[in-house]
Amino acid sequence: MDLGQHHRKASKRVPETIHKDDTPPRKPSIIMSDTNNNKSIFSCMNSIRMVVLVVLCLQNSLFTVIRRYSLGTRQEKYSKYEVLLVSEIIKMIFSAYMIVNSDDAMTGKHRTMQQRLGYLVATSQKMIGLALIYGAMNTLSLISLKNIGAGMFTIFAQCKILTTAACSSIILRRQYSWTQWRALIALSLGVLLFSQPIWDKNDTTTTVGPDANVLLGTAAVLIEVTLSGFSSIYFEKVIKKDPLQLSIWERNFQLAFGSVPVYLAFMAFTTSPAELGAGWTPLAWGVALLGAAGGLLVALSIKYGDSILKTLATTGAIILSSVLDHVWLGGPLTPAMMIAAGQVVISICNYTFDTTPAASPPVVSKSENGSSQLSEDDEEMALISEKK
Repeated sequence: MDLGQHHRKASKRVPETIHKDDTPPRKPSIIMSDTNNNKSIFSCMNSIRMVVLVVLCLQNSLFTVIRRYSLGTRQEKYSKYEVLLVSEIIKMIFSAYMIVNSDDAMTGKHRTMQQRLGYLVATSQKMIGLALIYGAMNTLSLISLKNIGAGMFTIFAQCKILTTAACSSIILRRQYSWTQWRALIALSLGVLLFSQPIWDKNDTTTTVGPDANVLLGTAAVLIEVTLSGFSSIYFEKVIKKDPLQLSIWERNFQLAFGSVPVYLAFMAFTTSPAELGAGWTPLAWGVALLGAAGGLLVALSIKYGDSILKTLATTGAIILSSVLDHVWLGGPLTPAMMIAAGQVVISICNYTFDTTPAASPPVVSKSENGSSQLSEDDEEMALISEKK
C-alpha cells in the first residue's frame, strides 16, 4: 500500500517538471533576434566605413598631386580662395540636389524645394559657426607662415592628430586605450619624419621677414592645430548627437552656405577686381571638383566612422600622394621617407586593430523566475534597434 502511494506521487510530479523545462524563455529569444539584427547592421556599417575611408584617402592623394602639378610644375596663376569658393558652391549645389531627391523626415514638413532649403538656411547657425572657425584657421596659417616659415609650421601641424584625439576624449567622453594613444603618437612622429626632406627643402627656399615674430607665429600655429582638433569633434557631435537630426547632405548644404561668405571676404582682401577669374584652366576646375568631393567625403567619413578614422585616412593620403608625386612628378622619396612611411602604416594598423575592450558588456539581471533579462536601458536600446 505504501509502495503504491509512493509510485502515484512520483508519477504526478513528473509532468510538472517537464512542463517547467519545456517552457521557452521569452526574453532570450527576443535578445537573440536583436543581436543577429545588430550584427548585420554592424557588418554593413563596417563595409560602408571602409569604402568611404579608402575613397577619402584616394581623393586626398589625387587632390594633392594635381594641385602640385598645377601650381608647381605648370606654374599656373589663380587665386586659391577662388578655387575654395567654387568648391563650396559645387558642394552646396550637389547637396541641394541630394536633399530634394531624397526621402527623409523633413519631406513631410517642407514639401517644396524653396521651403525646405529655406528651413535649412534658418537653422544653419551651428554650421556657420564651424565655417567661421575654418576661416580663422586659414588666417592663423597665414600669420604663422609669415613668422616661422614652412618647416617649423609643418612640425607643429602634426599635432593635429593628437589634438583631435584629446578633444574627442574631452568633448565626446570617448575612451582610448594606451595602445591607441601610443599608435597616435607614433603616427605623428612618422608623418613628421616622412615630411622632413620636404620641409627642409622649403626652408632653403622660404625665408621669413626681418621683422618676423617667432613667438607670434608659434602661438598662431598652436591655436590653429587646437582649433583643427576641436572643429573635427564639433562637426562629429553636430552630425551624430545634435537634437535636430538632419541628413549628411543637409549638414553639408548648411556648411557650404556658411563658407561662401567667408571665402568672399578673403577674396575681397587678397584679390583685386581685375584679377577675378584670371588664370583658370581645366586643372584648376579639376582641383575645385576634387575639393568639393573632399568636403562631402569628410562628412561621410565622420558619419560612418569618427574624426580619428578620418584623420588616419588623410594621414595615409600624405604617404600615397608623396609616392604618386615621386612616380609622376619626380618628387623626393628617400630611404628615410620609406622607413617613416612604414612606421605610419604600422601605427595606423596598431590603432585600427587594437583589441583592448572599449566597454563592459550589458548588465544582465535575473528575474524572479530565474530567466535572464537585460536591464531597462539595454532593453530600450534593443527595441530601438528593432524599429530601425
